[in-house]
Amino acid sequence: MSLSKFESMLKTNEVYFFDTSEFENIVEHYLNIGKHSLAKKALQLGLEQHPESINLKLLRVEILIFDNEIEKAVNLLSDIEAIEPHNDEVFIQKATILSKHKKHKEAIEILKQSLEFVQDPIDVWAMIGMEYLYLDDYENARFNFAKCIDVDFEDYSSLYNIVYCFEMEENYEESINYLRTYIEKNPYSEVAWHQLGKQYYELNKYEDALQAFEYAVLIDDSFIGGYLEKAKVLENLQRYEEAIENYIVTLELDDPTAYAYTRIGECYNKLDNKETAISYYKKAVYEDPLLDRGWLLLTNIYYSEGNYNKAVYYINKALQIDDSNPVYWRKYADINIKLNFYEEAVKAFQMCVNLGDIDIEIYLALADVLLFLGEFEDALNILLKAKKVYKDFAEIEYRLFGLFKINHKDEYAFLHLRKALEIDFDHHEMIKDLFPSVYKDKETQSFITNFSLLQ
Repeated sequence: MSLSKFESMLKTNEVYFFDTSEFENIVEHYLNIGKHSLAKKALQLGLEQHPESINLKLLRVEILIFDNEIEKAVNLLSDIEAIEPHNDEVFIQKATILSKHKKHKEAIEILKQSLEFVQDPIDVWAMIGMEYLYLDDYENARFNFAKCIDVDFEDYSSLYNIVYCFEMEENYEESINYLRTYIEKNPYSEVAWHQLGKQYYELNKYEDALQAFEYAVLIDDSFIGGYLEKAKVLENLQRYEEAIENYIVTLELDDPTAYAYTRIGECYNKLDNKETAISYYKKAVYEDPLLDRGWLLLTNIYYSEGNYNKAVYYINKALQIDDSNPVYWRKYADINIKLNFYEEAVKAFQMCVNLGDIDIEIYLALADVLLFLGEFEDALNILLKAKKVYKDFAEIEYRLFGLFKINHKDEYAFLHLRKALEIDFDHHEMIKDLFPSVYKDKETQSFITNFSLLQ
């Protein structure tokens, strides 16, 4: 009633009288729905009608803190504290200011002092818990959140925070014990069963996780998070048809998501139903065209079927979204090799190296493509660069031998051949594949034979 009266007043520019509690409710309403300009307007009118109202002044402090006008907030708090030194809200706002300045220990002390004066301590315990979280003190954080749950068993925010503390310490067993104790007292909490399932999942206890998620959706058959987690577990258990069923439930309960479409596609792919998998991947990228993973999945499935023209089309889509991902460039290179577009492959492998992907396979593939193109000097440079990272790697040494031999630098060539044979003698036939004429060379054959006899 007072809210509609206030909004009517704004439209007509008339001034109506409200008592302080009405103004408080109006301001808090606008703050809760994020309409800060209207909250400020209501507060201004409230203080004009009730200039001595402590509660309205405290709301002004809250808004000043939100607007980062800390000095004004501190000054106003000092005025309020002089009048009401034991007002619990004064302590809370002082702690909020300290927290914003990362003075979390000081904030905790202030909040602890306020416990002497508050009637309902739950909010204060929760705030203390959050301050301990900022300090990475998970034990004390848990202790305070647990106090909240002792008073209000359905304080799920505190329950989530307790589980979060256990997770940050990777203490999943203790988290499970806590949740099981909680469930004994509150067995119909779908949130607790859901969290319990997630802890089991982290420990790869998939059967236990599945049971927990089944209880969660049994308690609340519209619990989307429960169905999603249940589907993930079923995937890990290779029960793909059941996983698909659960993902589809999430699509029926709410607007479709690219994530669910992607997972359904993955399940169909595992079932070797490529056509249906492709249809769901396409639904995913239609739902979210910027989902580069969706384009990659389409790339992979067409690549696996040997349809390299479609594969290159889709990997280009992924690269348009994220051209700094070396995984995409590696796939682009592989596809272009299949299409005999070797210059494009060289460009892609070089992008991988530039982006920090210095896997040995990248160096070797790039060197081999350059070798195929007759770019011997560039191939040699790439291998020498690789050798700085991979100092004793036979595949590099054999390639260096071949390249130096082609360039008639026999002294360097046979130094690398000796090292390659010392590292991995059995692998020497790769010379035949990469450098057939060099392999047939009598000097090469003699060197390998003599090395073998000396071993």
